[in-house]
Amino acid sequence: VQLQASGGGLVQTGGSLRLSCAAVGSIFTINAMGWTRQAPGKPRELVATITNGGTTEYGASVKGRFTISRDNSKKTVYLQMNSLKPEDTAVYSCNTWADSSTYYYFQQPDHWGQGTQVTVSS
Repeated sequence: VQLQASGGGLVQTGGSLRLSCAAVGSIFTINAMGWTRQAPGKPRELVATITNGGTTEYGASVKGRFTISRDNSKKTVYLQMNSLKPEDTAVYSCNTWADSSTYYYFQQPDHWGQGTQVTVSS
């Protein structure tokens, strides 16, 4: 599986950005897609995921501000990020999970796309 991510960039506090991630290859192995992020000097954290069935999961710090969605026909997931804060600044990575257990998102992702920088200025 290859993941082709796009979006990101520089935005002011309160602004919005949208990330996209398209999966290419053996997508039948994928149970869920989503994003994790890592800021300098901080551990990686879960941002949002969505399963093939449409069940979503969000990190506590982004709930109510970020929305993940998917277009199955395009094998693409989207992350709409609203009300961005400086603490959202990080490198965002698109990921997939093959694990279909309830708490799959606690597992290490199986595939990684290229990271995309999101910078929120204060």
